[in-house]
Amino acid sequence: MPSGQEPLLAQRPASEGSNDDRLEEEDALLTGERTDKAKKSTAAIVKSRWREIALFTWAFAMTIIVVVLATFYQKKQAENGPSGGSGDGSAFPSGKRNLIFMVSDGMGPTSLALTRGWRQYTEQLPYSEVLVLDQHLIGQSRTRSSNSLVTDSAAGATAFSCGMKSYNGAISVLPDHSPCGSVMEAAKRAGYTTGLVVTTRITDATPAVFASHVRRREMEDEIALQMLGETHPLGRMVDLMFGGGRCHFLPNTADGGCRADGLDAIELAKSKSWNYIQSREDFDNLGTSVELPMLGLFAPGDIPYEIDRQYQNEVYPSLAEMARTALDALSAATQDKDQGFFIMIEGSRIDHAGHANDPAAQVHEVLAYDKTVAAVLDFIGDTETPTVMVGTSDHETGGLATARQLHSTYPEYLWYPGVLANASHSAAHLHYEFNDHLAGIPKHASNSASKSSEDVRAYLTSLVAKDLGINDPSPEELDTLIQHPAIAAYGFAEMVSRRAQTGWSTHGHSGADVNIYSSDPSAAKALVGNHENTEVGEFLRAYLGLDDEVEKVTEKLRKHMDVVGASSWLGDVPTEGERLDGQDHIDDYHGDHRKRSSGCDVCGR
Repeated sequence: MPSGQEPLLAQRPASEGSNDDRLEEEDALLTGERTDKAKKSTAAIVKSRWREIALFTWAFAMTIIVVVLATFYQKKQAENGPSGGSGDGSAFPSGKRNLIFMVSDGMGPTSLALTRGWRQYTEQLPYSEVLVLDQHLIGQSRTRSSNSLVTDSAAGATAFSCGMKSYNGAISVLPDHSPCGSVMEAAKRAGYTTGLVVTTRITDATPAVFASHVRRREMEDEIALQMLGETHPLGRMVDLMFGGGRCHFLPNTADGGCRADGLDAIELAKSKSWNYIQSREDFDNLGTSVELPMLGLFAPGDIPYEIDRQYQNEVYPSLAEMARTALDALSAATQDKDQGFFIMIEGSRIDHAGHANDPAAQVHEVLAYDKTVAAVLDFIGDTETPTVMVGTSDHETGGLATARQLHSTYPEYLWYPGVLANASHSAAHLHYEFNDHLAGIPKHASNSASKSSEDVRAYLTSLVAKDLGINDPSPEELDTLIQHPAIAAYGFAEMVSRRAQTGWSTHGHSGADVNIYSSDPSAAKALVGNHENTEVGEFLRAYLGLDDEVEKVTEKLRKHMDVVGASSWLGDVPTEGERLDGQDHIDDYHGDHRKRSSGCDVCGR
């Protein structure tokens, strides 16, 4: 073999101890006994198997424990919620939290379609562009009251405040005429800071149910005193109130007052530590420093429709402005407290536009509410305290339809948002302009009656062109307005509706289901889908962890029925057949407003 080359089958060098191993294996073959190495391997295998069995047993036991604990936790969540809730299993925060409840009074699903289409037209947006509300829809609510398939605001809102059905006209009072504790009263007693923000009178049905109890909703003088804490059996239940309604806080001898008892409730409130503001200047001067309790009443009656308010911005704050100021104030007041706040914010006059069958006023009210929802969502995004917004309507008003058949032939599939875009004022505004004009015409004019009629026609033609954008009023339309000036608001609204081809089935409420919205569908899981309106009330107190406290409030209120005397704060039991929904008959109901003998304008409900 050539030198320097290894054989092709060169042996590998023996490893250390390899000779000993071979000798051991040869002895084992001769004697038939196992080597120590084999014995060691068998022992290791046995030991390894026991370790595997032990590990498997431990893992199996831990899995069972985890499953049992998870099942127990989920059961407790379902039974109580993490905050002692209603059994809906929602992911409620366990500590400090805020709840913002929003009510779009009178707004049904068609109101959203009307406003969405109008906004897309006026702002030249694609049809895919939606409202803020559209992005937070989670369910619907059924609205009937205990005594009617068509509820009023009092019974509808009582379902929210108490979580129970009642009769039309009841302000947090049950069908047996006994009071039921409200979620706001329970929240206040549990340490939450509370607030109410509306665009109607603060004593109107929806805000009233959260901080007062009366058997008939028209008892607004008494509601005012209860909301201030003066005659409420449990004291003051609300810390901040923004809205209209000075009328029921001032005596009827004062400008803009209508209290029948001659009491100046505003001066009374000031003497009981309330801070009071009444003007846009007062509101703007609040800044970020708001001392509670705070009462802001910015109008004798209702704050004007948004379509009219936009021209009086220096006089009246908007709903979005009031809401944001209130939220900032309540947030600051609770910054160093263990409990957060609960507030109800209402887009009140959507309802009134429905009563008046005024589509132009309606779209502006819905859009103002949508902007308020956007402001609320911005606040929620900025705050460090867990906060949820839930919103719904107490009912739908007007039986609104984005379609109308104008004649006997088959209708065209059209409605015209451009007609609404041409209107710069509400029908109610034109109603007062027209009636003021008639009041200024001398009763014994020197000219002839026909000349006077011609002047009125000319005035109306100019008025509807200027404020409604209608340049083709028919003789029949003008005749109707001239012959029925007391209900002129209906006539002006009908002129707009007909041209826009929007339909209405009633000047009252309807039994339609209404939408439910939330900033957090997970937290509001209990309201996903279709629900009774009472379930909304159940959610409110569940989220705040107040189920037991609501029952305690109810018990205390009922004890005060005997101690205080029911007639002094609840009022008399309504008589059978009495109208409890707060509305007069059509002959006396003038569009959005009706005149009281005291001179205070009270809106339709």
